[in-house]
Amino acid sequence: MSKMTKTDASRIASATARQHGGQIPKGSFAARAESAANSPQPNWPSKQDGKPSGGGRDNNPPAPKR
Repeated sequence: MSKMTKTDASRIASATARQHGGQIPKGSFAARAESAANSPQPNWPSKQDGKPSGGGRDNNPPAPKR
């Protein structure tokens, strides 16, 4: 998955605004996309600050075998 760019967010917001009479509804996907594009934070969840989530980070251990 790649980072949400400002161009991507603009395209999504434009399409949403056309459907809603020029307005972008609060909490809509377009609003969240614009927020993600303008955020300096990485766009992935991490339970350890400054580290990406994934295997070997102890923040998402695998379930025990049954």
